[in-house]
Amino acid sequence: MFHTTLRGFLIAASMLTAPALSAQQITVNLVNEPSTLDPHQQWNPDSYYVYRNIFDNVVTRDDAGEIVPQIATAWEQVSDTEMVLKIREGVTFHDGSPLTAEDVAYSVRRITNPEFGSPQLGQFNQITGAEATGEFEVTLTTDSPYPVLLAQLVKLSVVPKNVVEELGDESFNAAPIGSGPYAFREWNRGVDVTLARNDDYWGEAGPFDAAVFAAVPDASTRVANLRAGTADLIVSIDSDIARQLEGQPGVQVLTAPTERVAFMGMNTTRPPLDDPQVRKAATMAIDREGIVLGILAGGETVAGQMATPSHFGYVDGVEPAPYNLEEAKRIVAETGAGETPMEFATSPVFDQRIVQAIQQMLTEAGFDVEISMTDMSTYLQRARAPEQTERPFFSFGRWSCACQDVDGVQFPLLHSSSSWSRVNDPALDELLEQGRSSLDDSTRKAAYAQVQRAVRDNAYILPLYQAVALYGASDKLDWTPTANESLFLNRMGWSE
Repeated sequence: MFHTTLRGFLIAASMLTAPALSAQQITVNLVNEPSTLDPHQQWNPDSYYVYRNIFDNVVTRDDAGEIVPQIATAWEQVSDTEMVLKIREGVTFHDGSPLTAEDVAYSVRRITNPEFGSPQLGQFNQITGAEATGEFEVTLTTDSPYPVLLAQLVKLSVVPKNVVEELGDESFNAAPIGSGPYAFREWNRGVDVTLARNDDYWGEAGPFDAAVFAAVPDASTRVANLRAGTADLIVSIDSDIARQLEGQPGVQVLTAPTERVAFMGMNTTRPPLDDPQVRKAATMAIDREGIVLGILAGGETVAGQMATPSHFGYVDGVEPAPYNLEEAKRIVAETGAGETPMEFATSPVFDQRIVQAIQQMLTEAGFDVEISMTDMSTYLQRARAPEQTERPFFSFGRWSCACQDVDGVQFPLLHSSSSWSRVNDPALDELLEQGRSSLDDSTRKAAYAQVQRAVRDNAYILPLYQAVALYGASDKLDWTPTANESLFLNRMGWSE
């Protein structure tokens, strides 16, 4: 029997009949311009904010976090390694061509093709086959039982096979065609991206005639734009800015706890960080409670693992690594780790108050650490550099898989096969593989409990805190942020 939900059917039905709201333009200030508009390439926030409105995904989450139909209207797990999807009829791409089962199958094959080199490959590499097995049916095959498959399909966008093959990847990225509620119109490189409402959209229409996503790296400029009314929504504000905006006329602060975990990454393959004792010294040097309470103060909580309570596989009772500056100093002095200059990579999209605090803490422990600031695209390229020696010693990051399953966080960051990982531990790899390939929940949870212990004992990565998303917005914008940090334009409203 194909599985969906009554809630999902009701949402799908409302999408087919909901009228458009008042006509106008919304201007969103991002930190950086998108590094790509191809949804099978980078999945960083500034890209995702934009292209998620251009494309439909196989399935989606509603505002309550439940998986509901989108392009797939129903699904059935017909065996341990096969899932059959029923594809929505009557959907068209922005060029007027019909969306078919073959487009869905092609999209899956494209993102899982190692030669394509998607940074998202680690999220989908359990899929070994995708075939159109009927006019409106697609069968997916996995290498082994994969309990996270449906949750991962929340992120898999459907692209038009014929268009991508005709244009090629580079040209498609420059002028993408999707089936979503907004269509691509213009990309002024380094300035902004403009989308126009898709009036032929099969689902819920967007309330805005057009949407402009502008790159505004400086936070104070984003705030000034919001106050002046030249921006309607600004992203990536910190708690200090949020407090400044509260009570200001014409604006509001919107917030939501996220499934994103902030972390300090360490390149465990490069001396001196190949020494577990040195890595432990680095973790003991970081006063995470001081960061959360003394700097952030926006509702964040200290994280003891690369997961939040909203993730399946979250392990209760995992205590954060202790803060012990004196012991950190002793280890650094004893090992000579402070004699090696080490780069700490970051990007403007991140909260630089935190980056600077971490650098100061590491320096106080005796490490020789310098911050390296680059744009987000360069930061991501360096994080996945072909040679580990090309990757920075330390980095600040925030990771979310939007799948609410620890596999989507821990496999890409910790498994040696992942292009994001800076860890090479066969025993850890085995546990991560066990966690993603068993259909038995208790087996998965037991595996992830061992993963958390191994990560902590070996100091492979330092979870810092569960992030909170803070936005500044016009008080005319009617929108409730969600844990997955998606800016769904057609789920917003506007009141004059």
